[in-house]
Amino acid sequence: MILAVTATAPPASAADGDVTFQNGGVTLHGTVVAPPGGTKLPGLVMVHGSGEHSRDDYRVEAEAFARQGIATLIYDKRTEGYSQFSRSYSTLADDALAAVEALRKRPEVDPARVGVWGLSEGGWVAPLAASRSADVAFVVTLGANGVEPSRQQAWAIENQLRRLGMDGSMVRMASSTMMRQLVGGGVFPEAHYDPVPVLKRLRQPVLGLWGAKDVLTPPGEAVRIFQDSVARHTLRVFPDAQHQLRRTTDGFDKLPGYAPGYLELVGTWVNDVPSESSADAPPPQDRPSTAVTPLAWYESTWLQLALLVFLLLAFGSYPLLRRRGGGTRSARWLTATGLLSVLGFLVVDVLIQTTMGKGLGPVVAGRPLPWLALQLLSLGAVAAAIGTAVAWWRDRTPRLGILLAGGVIFVPWAISWGLLNV
Repeated sequence: MILAVTATAPPASAADGDVTFQNGGVTLHGTVVAPPGGTKLPGLVMVHGSGEHSRDDYRVEAEAFARQGIATLIYDKRTEGYSQFSRSYSTLADDALAAVEALRKRPEVDPARVGVWGLSEGGWVAPLAASRSADVAFVVTLGANGVEPSRQQAWAIENQLRRLGMDGSMVRMASSTMMRQLVGGGVFPEAHYDPVPVLKRLRQPVLGLWGAKDVLTPPGEAVRIFQDSVARHTLRVFPDAQHQLRRTTDGFDKLPGYAPGYLELVGTWVNDVPSESSADAPPPQDRPSTAVTPLAWYESTWLQLALLVFLLLAFGSYPLLRRRGGGTRSARWLTATGLLSVLGFLVVDVLIQTTMGKGLGPVVAGRPLPWLALQLLSLGAVAAAIGTAVAWWRDRTPRLGILLAGGVIFVPWAISWGLLNV
């Protein structure tokens, strides 16, 4: 039987109570969802996944837990100090601890039985909070990672692109080269956060839950890491569930309702935490995740930016410095193909980051059409650079020399970003 809980499910057996709490000068607002008239209830603080979230994003689960006798605190995630480019798991963990303190003070709650629940990013934050305070009685995680955020994100990006039919240099660029630049440039917050030392410090019991068809978190690796790292654990895998334990056919779609047994398992486990550890077999993965390696000096972000500016100036200056006679045909081709390749790559790069590849259109032979066009333009730029080198050898003009320098630099730049690779 599938337990299907929808956003319109009536909270017939739950009562709400608003609360506020503070951390670092920021006031956070939440709601306690609990069975009316209860006493000595276990408590659960729900810690958000990545991105912006309000308390209502987790209300359905909170109401389901309340119907099982659990007082659940859901709260609006902080916006101060949290964005795509800036966040601190330490601060988020302290937010969760402030919520735990607020829940422990509720008259209907047993302060000795208050724990934290964390989804996805919360699977890094909730254990960190628990490792800092004995006031946290237990930890529940959904889709938690055992690897670094950058490694997880690279794996997830590759999954998305392969689902769209992409392969080859395009996928390698997006999941490896681009990720390494984002991390090296400091625009991927908490990129190298290592959850393993935190998991090993935990003395509280942990209920870890994963969907076998999770395409955002490497679930097989996560189960093995939790089993090896957490002293007291209950680890369960739901076969037809995705990252949030919603029902799914392939990990990407989200069917109505949660995985059968998920909500009941949390309620049963929280109300009677087992004393012995147990774990399901890790689910299979199509491929393992791989670490995002640091940039070499010649790959540094500042050098990449400098090369990008140089290429745009070298290719763009040729028509500006144009003399009577119009220049050689190869030089004009190098100007056009070089500029289009560089500017087009910037557009494609932005589309990959903002749409996870969905904005790139049809795919032919494993390449989206814009990427295929960029590769053809890049080959044309290389051929035009050879012709420009011959022309420069004949007259040695500075104007051709600047353009040729751009053509020479373009080749290793294009190789490094996959434009000249299969």
